[in-house]
Amino acid sequence: MRRLLTTCCILLGLSLAARAGEVYVVDCNGGGDFTSVQACFDALPSKPAAWRTVRIMPGTYREKVTLDVYKDKVAILGEEGVRIVWNDYSGRVVDGYELTTYDSWTLSIQADEVYLAGVTVENDAGRVGQAVALETRGDRIWIDRCRLIGDQDTFFTKGYVSRVYVSDSHIEGTTDFIFGPSIVYFRNCSIRCKADSYITAASTTERNRYGYIFDSCRVTADEGVTKLYLGRPWKSTARTVWICCDLPAAIRPEGWHNWRDPARERTSFYAEWGCTGPGADRSRRVPWSHELTPEQAAEHTDLKQVFAKKTGSEQFRDDWDPCDSACPAVRHRDSSKL
Repeated sequence: MRRLLTTCCILLGLSLAARAGEVYVVDCNGGGDFTSVQACFDALPSKPAAWRTVRIMPGTYREKVTLDVYKDKVAILGEEGVRIVWNDYSGRVVDGYELTTYDSWTLSIQADEVYLAGVTVENDAGRVGQAVALETRGDRIWIDRCRLIGDQDTFFTKGYVSRVYVSDSHIEGTTDFIFGPSIVYFRNCSIRCKADSYITAASTTERNRYGYIFDSCRVTADEGVTKLYLGRPWKSTARTVWICCDLPAAIRPEGWHNWRDPARERTSFYAEWGCTGPGADRSRRVPWSHELTPEQAAEHTDLKQVFAKKTGSEQFRDDWDPCDSACPAVRHRDSSKL
């Protein structure tokens, strides 16, 4: 009897261990556990103790997808050629309801502790106004080697108590296509500007010391685009910094815009340091923008400081170092492939 109980305990332990590392496969061609991303997300356990992995097989998934607030600790890994696409936009009427920017997203990540890698998220509504591709609300979200495609308002970093790390990714759009209140660190990203307009529209809260930080990113402008601003303050306490980035000639000499409100010049924080390219000349920048000191640049590129438990007066649950994660996909991340 004791041996039987011991055997049962071992089998139960193995079962639990297997479930802790469970992999869910999505294949629109029918070769996985699910044919839609949303069906897979719905099947994930709520508030799990261990990380789960969702592997999405190649294909175009035309669906509006939500990873809800209870689906924490999930790695979403796209094989080459994975696209999640939808076409909602502000002003579109769906089932009698008129959508706004806040519900126009293609993919909404509302959970904490999420690693999204190798996925294209696209809103293909076209130039019809605000049309979000990716919305993030949770805390400790890593967007890695993804493509975020849209026009106006492509990437909405919506969470107020939210830290997001974006690495080696591509983001493109027209107006304010990176916007919101979250603390977001962009490293080695390509930023494609498709119209004369504003790249960022941060709405950093007064409680956070950091807002948007672009580190070693490359900005490009489509043919015919000649008048770009690095940012404008959606909220008066917006904070955006560009460090060691390559800026095209299309960047306006003044660099920044006050959203037609001079009062925001006193309360926002816009800065650059070590940028290169024809758009990096600071000699004609607006006088209320800043050039960081080397010490300030070092502070803004210290991930452990930017993503600390306490930044300003905001209090997060804990410190966060994206590269020191319990997520198996992060621990085994290969810089050359997923």
